Amino acid sequence: MRRDSEDGSGLFANALGQSDAPLASRMRPRSFDEFFGQQHLVGPKSAFRKLVEADRLGSIILWGPPGVGKTTLAEIVAKVTSANFDRVSAVSAGVADLRKIVEVARHRRSMGHRTILFIDEIHRFNKAQQDAILPVVEDGTVTLIGATTENPSFEVNSALLSRSRVYVLKALGDEEILNVIERALHDSDRGFGKRSFLVDDDAKNALVNLANGDARSALNMLELTVAVAEAQSESEDGALHIDLDTVSSSIQRRAVLYDKNGEMHFDLISALHKSVRGSDVDASLYWLARMLDGGEDPMYLARRIVRMATEDIGLANPSALSITIAAQQAVHFIGMPEGALALAEAVAFLATSPKSNAVYEAWGKVVEDVQKTRNDPVPIHLRNAPTGLMKDLGYGKGYLYAHDFEGAVVDQQYLPDAISNRRYYFPTDRGYEAKLRDRKKPDESTSG
Repeated sequence: MRRDSEDGSGLFANALGQSDAPLASRMRPRSFDEFFGQQHLVGPKSAFRKLVEADRLGSIILWGPPGVGKTTLAEIVAKVTSANFDRVSAVSAGVADLRKIVEVARHRRSMGHRTILFIDEIHRFNKAQQDAILPVVEDGTVTLIGATTENPSFEVNSALLSRSRVYVLKALGDEEILNVIERALHDSDRGFGKRSFLVDDDAKNALVNLANGDARSALNMLELTVAVAEAQSESEDGALHIDLDTVSSSIQRRAVLYDKNGEMHFDLISALHKSVRGSDVDASLYWLARMLDGGEDPMYLARRIVRMATEDIGLANPSALSITIAAQQAVHFIGMPEGALALAEAVAFLATSPKSNAVYEAWGKVVEDVQKTRNDPVPIHLRNAPTGLMKDLGYGKGYLYAHDFEGAVVDQQYLPDAISNRRYYFPTDRGYEAKLRDRKKPDESTSG
């Protein structure tokens, strides 16, 4: 838990006043005008900025991906409004920590001073913790600024959410990330402006690409790359030169924005499923790779891919289910990363297969009838008659044995009387399912 100075004057001291602080901390914007990106919030004519400058903002939730400035924006709000700034992390703070902050906030309020309570990763607060701060948000003891990477409508309790306004922050664009890097390279007070070295454009572009829209990652990678370049220069000719090779040797892979339990998990699996349904094999493979690259459980993906086979391909290609089950078994048998190719093969097969949701739709109607209509007895001619009594009662009487008829198709009642004319399954004219249409009797009536 971090608590800044009582009068707010030390708001940025821990980050900006220490030369040994990480570059990302030293380079934090100190005002709206220094802020890169989020112009819909910090631009001179934005409603958010005007509310802050008029000190009429109220409690808010800042929702956006990592490294886009949520914490920095909260600190700037506190500075502009001359409020005391108390910061807690939902990962480590408990109810007792919140109560201590509230006690101090009440004392400040009695003296005419305001407190902003900033809760980082507020989505990790449980219901009891969120309930604990609700009364002090309601009575104005603290102004809440919550930061979250997750959809607050799912992760923040409705009572607290209804008393806060949600502002969405977006991932930074490549040009904005490049500007962040350039400023750090040229800033003499907080960045590397006092040092003399050459950074190739290819190296800058690589850092931009690797940052993946995350300014904090961009600055962390830049700092590491500079350290590697300095170490190399000491053992070589002394010239400080950062090229593409320097970046590649310093940074092994891009920052991955993925949370297996968060909204992005659901967004990406939705994109994968809909790309398969839409028969776009390239997009399907792309979203599969994104999820695996983010560390998704391959068996979760295998289960979802089996679901796609039954929901969207169905009997238009009966092999789909076998192929996807085989992919699941392959992943289980050989593990990762080799198993990824089996998943890719299954996804490509599904995406390029003819599509039908006829069985999926039929099953939904069947389940609805089972749950909502009477569970009538089995028609007597369909019942088995293993005993003499059952035969005497007429069990099985009148049953027509399908194999005695042409094509092994016979017209007789198979459903209970109350729903005897119901029809659930309507084969499409796609793939193998087109052949099944010929086996459906044309005189069958449709149902509701």
